[in-house]
Amino acid sequence: MQNLENLISGGITRRSFVAKTAFAAGALGAAGPLARRARAAEPGASDKIRVGIIGCGKQGARDLDFFLKNPEVECPVICDLDDAHIAAGVKVCENNTRKAPETTKDFRRVLDRKDVDAVIIATPDHWHALPCVLACQAGKDVYVEKPLAKTIDEGRAIATAARKYCRIVQMGSQWRSCNHIVEAADFVKSGKLGKVSMVRAWAWLDWQPTMGRPADEKPPEGMDYDMWLGPAPRRPFNKNRFHYNFRWFWDYAGGLMTDWGVHLINMALMGMGTAAPRTVCSSGGIYVQDDMRETPDSQMALYEFPDFMLVWEHKSGMGVGLNGRSWGVSWSGTEGTIFLNDLGYEVVTEKRMANLDNVRVRPSGSPQAQHVRNFLDCVKSRQRPVLDADAGHFVSTVAHLGNIAYRTGQKIVWDGDREKVTSHKSADKLVGVKYRRPWDLPFGKRE
Repeated sequence: MQNLENLISGGITRRSFVAKTAFAAGALGAAGPLARRARAAEPGASDKIRVGIIGCGKQGARDLDFFLKNPEVECPVICDLDDAHIAAGVKVCENNTRKAPETTKDFRRVLDRKDVDAVIIATPDHWHALPCVLACQAGKDVYVEKPLAKTIDEGRAIATAARKYCRIVQMGSQWRSCNHIVEAADFVKSGKLGKVSMVRAWAWLDWQPTMGRPADEKPPEGMDYDMWLGPAPRRPFNKNRFHYNFRWFWDYAGGLMTDWGVHLINMALMGMGTAAPRTVCSSGGIYVQDDMRETPDSQMALYEFPDFMLVWEHKSGMGVGLNGRSWGVSWSGTEGTIFLNDLGYEVVTEKRMANLDNVRVRPSGSPQAQHVRNFLDCVKSRQRPVLDADAGHFVSTVAHLGNIAYRTGQKIVWDGDREKVTSHKSADKLVGVKYRRPWDLPFGKRE
């Protein structure tokens, strides 16, 4: 196999095609296996699955723990730039009675290993795309945290690589595997709610503290900060742009819209079709948190799909959201409305209708274990996972479009077939991302 350092500079750097973005690709392929490539490297039904992890912070360590609850999973290597994160990952292995893994601070050393079948990518968002694409090229399957990537073009690169190299890629939005959420979405798709024309998703979060305005400083001892920045622009080190708080800066992520928003937009669109939105507008600002964040703490986005509207909203500093739920999803049809969150779902009938009964359904528990299990089963069977690269790219794209409309202050027109903003050049530029040298993303250049 070609060395991965050479792949970065010498791999394919233009798309061979732009495929339509839709859940349909995952849905149509779910019944049939992916074509096998590098068959000998793929584990059989009773074989061990050797998983390397790239990014072992809080979420990465949590992912690793869920993976190791499955007896066939081993972890030969952990990669992180922070010694404390590496130590936490080693501890997870020990707690699950696994032998101590090897460790590295260069993700390419993970992908070069022949004793790694799959990788978990739980890095900051700006480091999702490149390891994911290179992992596919290296013949590894991938479990990557949401959003699929930091930008729409990067998400397309991941989906293209997954298809080209016949890899199993699962996006880590575990609610896609939650039984009562799947049941509620199936209820909507059944037509029992009548014509659904309004869908809402919201996150009102009262637990987020302000992070203040600390001065720039030297990076922590032993931290390769230039590697942490990777393809992102060079900036002075500031602890507020690092670890958890990276998500509030445009260089690395998309704020609450691509954090909680991807989860909830995913749930909302599970009950609807596969068509892309036609137009998007958004407004908001930083109204609550008095600190140095760039992404809005309060935001609303309105999406016009071909036959329904989707409204997203998030708010920091408040926890009493729509219908008394701090976060959730609702589908409103001519027969009634479903309100959904982690506590279950409720069907409320329209007053003038008599075709539905009011219903309350209890929660089905945490879906993380099921989501990981689905990925592992698909690694063995080569079936498409429930939230594969195409589906993950679709829901991530919808969230990214809300941010693009917010950042440009424009109502944007979206061509889902070409994955292009056709109304404003300034907005279309935000569909892509410019990588800092020497980093380059295969399949990542726009046509």
